[in-house]
Amino acid sequence: MPIPWHYRDDAVAVRKVCVGSWENNAYVLACRATGAAVVIDAAAEADRVVAATEDLTPLALLTTHGHFDHVGAAREVADRLDVPFCLNEADAETFGLAPDAPLTSGPIAVGRLTLTAIQTPGHSPGSVCFTIGGLLFSGDTLFPGGPGATAGPGADFGLIMASLDESIFTLADDTFVLPGHGLDTTIGTERPHLPEWRARGW
Repeated sequence: MPIPWHYRDDAVAVRKVCVGSWENNAYVLACRATGAAVVIDAAAEADRVVAATEDLTPLALLTTHGHFDHVGAAREVADRLDVPFCLNEADAETFGLAPDAPLTSGPIAVGRLTLTAIQTPGHSPGSVCFTIGGLLFSGDTLFPGGPGATAGPGADFGLIMASLDESIFTLADDTFVLPGHGLDTTIGTERPHLPEWRARGW
């Protein structure tokens, strides 16, 4: 039996699978009209990620950023599904990875849907988020309670705050945020706390 849907509306369906020792969220976003789909962050446990696509037609593996805990199963999943492993070039260079295709800001067709990639540097140089309708796949750029960590290679607190302020928090309050780890949240829940995050410095 296929993995249950985490979210569904008339056009979009999303599966969420928590994988690996870092409890990463791997997502499958599907067009309900056509069954076309993309995987977002094949972090670990390739068998479970592949199983989440078994009743769909995967088109690509989209990766929010190149940290080891987000790419652990990327090559295996891409090869088994025969889809390109996509990652922003800045993270490919920073972390010594070899994706099949680059990710930049702009539209990504998924059946009759259009997913939009947004470059959101800060947690890593090439961090990317994805938005469609009232959904945001935020990777490690935004979590309930604050931005992602900025202590790693190429990370920058000023940049992640700018990405939140100028890109992410321009979205509607009821935008449903699906992060790279942990629980879901909404833009309206998190936006009021931006000044306190800036003041605390993390």
